Amino acid sequence: MSSPNTPSNTRARRSRAGSISSMFTAESSDSARNTGVDDTTVAVNNLNDDVAVGLSDPSNTGTRRAMLQLINRLRDTGVQTDIDLPMIAVIGNQSAGKSSLIESISGVTLPRSSGTCTRCPTECKLSYSNSSWKCWVKLHFSTDAKGVPIPVKIVPFGAPITSKSEVEDRIRRAQRAILNPSKDPKQYLLQDDVPDDNEVSFSKNYVSLEISGSELTDLSFVDLPGLIASVGRGSDDRDIELVKSLVTTYIEKPSCVILLTVACETDFENQGAHHLAKKYDPDGKRTVGVLTKPDRIPPGDEPSWLRILRNETEPLVNNWYCVKQPSSQDVARGITYLEARRRENEWFTSTQPWSSLDAQYQRFLRTTHLTERLSLILSELIAKRLPQIQAELMNAIQDTESKLRALPKAPSNDPVGEVLHALRNFMRDLEHRVEGSPEEDGLLQTIRPHQQAFKISIRKTAPQFVPWERTKTKDLPEAAFLANEDGDVAAEEFPSGRKEIYIDEVLERAQNARTRELPDNYPFVVQFGYIKEITREWSGPAMVLFDEVYAILRADLAKLIDGHFVHMGNGNAKQAILMIVNDHLDEVAERTKEKIRWLLDLEKNPTTLNTHYYTDYKDKFYAYYKAARDDGDLAAMLRGEQPRTSGFEYSVNTVLSKLNEIGISAKSNDLPKLLPLDPKEAALNIMASVRAYFQVAYKRFVDMVPMAIDHEIVLGVQQGIDKALQEGLQITGPDGYNRCKGMLEERISIVTTRQEIQEKMQRLQAARQELRRLM
Repeated sequence: MSSPNTPSNTRARRSRAGSISSMFTAESSDSARNTGVDDTTVAVNNLNDDVAVGLSDPSNTGTRRAMLQLINRLRDTGVQTDIDLPMIAVIGNQSAGKSSLIESISGVTLPRSSGTCTRCPTECKLSYSNSSWKCWVKLHFSTDAKGVPIPVKIVPFGAPITSKSEVEDRIRRAQRAILNPSKDPKQYLLQDDVPDDNEVSFSKNYVSLEISGSELTDLSFVDLPGLIASVGRGSDDRDIELVKSLVTTYIEKPSCVILLTVACETDFENQGAHHLAKKYDPDGKRTVGVLTKPDRIPPGDEPSWLRILRNETEPLVNNWYCVKQPSSQDVARGITYLEARRRENEWFTSTQPWSSLDAQYQRFLRTTHLTERLSLILSELIAKRLPQIQAELMNAIQDTESKLRALPKAPSNDPVGEVLHALRNFMRDLEHRVEGSPEEDGLLQTIRPHQQAFKISIRKTAPQFVPWERTKTKDLPEAAFLANEDGDVAAEEFPSGRKEIYIDEVLERAQNARTRELPDNYPFVVQFGYIKEITREWSGPAMVLFDEVYAILRADLAKLIDGHFVHMGNGNAKQAILMIVNDHLDEVAERTKEKIRWLLDLEKNPTTLNTHYYTDYKDKFYAYYKAARDDGDLAAMLRGEQPRTSGFEYSVNTVLSKLNEIGISAKSNDLPKLLPLDPKEAALNIMASVRAYFQVAYKRFVDMVPMAIDHEIVLGVQQGIDKALQEGLQITGPDGYNRCKGMLEERISIVTTRQEIQEKMQRLQAARQELRRLM
């Protein structure tokens, strides 16, 4: 039969450390069964060994020590804020014997005073060492006096302690320093006359004890403030919920082993720590129960507590344990750790009903068994969680890197250079935008439909001449030659809403305008009047086009500015640049409107050098109007309104051929001009002249106005904008550096977010370095 500490058993225990199935199983230590002696004998033998605390054989703890030290180093990075690290949290009601239990496990004395003793978490990191006993005390700060998170700060609190008698005072001073986070911790370390008032009554910041020695096993745990049901005079009722919230932040994490202390002197159901543990671990898979003060059980109540110990009521996967700690008098007399364990063993061996418990329950009595089980549970939990921690850490790093990239670029040490660089990039994109880009939502593509609408609006101002008297009602035929030239804006010659101008009205107006002219002459003022009435209507569509282009350009500039400067500084830079650009745009807009007004003024005096174009249109409109007036079959057939016989077609072709022979070039639609003179011939000439000039002028105008707008405001907006920005922002003056620095100054929210993310990244990177050390 093998002994419990043979190499084979050591390897078996190490293999169990990586077993998922054994993570939270209440397996026995196997010591009694393997050796044939009961647990009491094992405990006595352990007590006779000077290195007996928990797992006494150091060779059996190499792997566990490495894993436990890794978790301790990870906790030192503060990464437990971001990742669930395995840990043991000791909880219990006030005066549940929690401090005594901690003292028994750690071998050091904790501060004791009236009221609530523990007002901040105390982390105990125990590790086996061949060197002499030593204790380091450190302060871990993660929040300020208002509870606001701050970068994790670890402050060594004094030199290493080599005498156990000094630990209690050092811890007391450390707790005072924790409860006053805004003050220098040194004054609590070196001074004795520090005022008793504390900045906070309880704190999430904690005291860390790193204890090493030959009598220790490898174990880490956190002692949390005891839950309180009421507060005394001068205390704050909010402390009750504050302590509960503090405890909850630890035990709600899935990788937290809950070491639940329950005092046997108080009714079980009245102990709030049990209810809190059950709330966050309802199946009892990660809770280890500890019954304290069994010597204070009221007579006759022992059976109910024994049922709990035997896991018959309130069962836990990892069972209940029972420990007996020294009295306060013994602690005051300075009882040693070994003496305390010997007395504990004697008490359970000689006291009923504990001494008569079956062997299978004896292993749930005594501090040594509890410590051994806790060490095994924690190491197994670490082994199980380690691959998950690695994966969670890499995911957290990737997520944090993404959040950092999503933040605006941090201000540089060269604010002037950065601002000038940003302005150059803006100018480059502005030039690309106004010059034209192939995108569907490009600036020019957005403007083009409005230019087309402008062209149609001007085309619809064409005079609606009717070549017959008002008394006649007939439809004017389509002017086919216009459709070929005007394309999609040709529209009908009589668009809806336009006033019709009948030939008799034209003739009357012409006759009224005559002064000393000969009978067959009419003054140009007649044509001038009609043209003036037409061009007067062009101002509206021209300004509508300008307003639409201005609005599009202003919105496009705002979007471009937003894309370049929305994340610069606290928003003042973007707003200042937007105001300067808009002011510059308004100046350019005023020049553009002046150009449009100039073009409108040009059209007030009708003239053209495009004589051929004008004459050609005049001839076409004259023939069109003349043919429309003739009601005979000849005119109808010449216009194509009636079917032509083969003989008529032959005659038309013969006439055209003969005209060509004598040097007159003519087409079929020119033949109506040969019809007999019309009594209203003068009016027909005026109508054809005005209508022909409209064709010349409107096509000129619908080109020139969009071109002027494009040249003056679209392309022109980039001219001088660089100078306007530099002068408006005053970045090249004597105070340019400070102005640029102010422009780049970030919003407080972004500064805070960046700082938090960077601090998180530092924690994660530090944790990754620690994990690499284990590989």
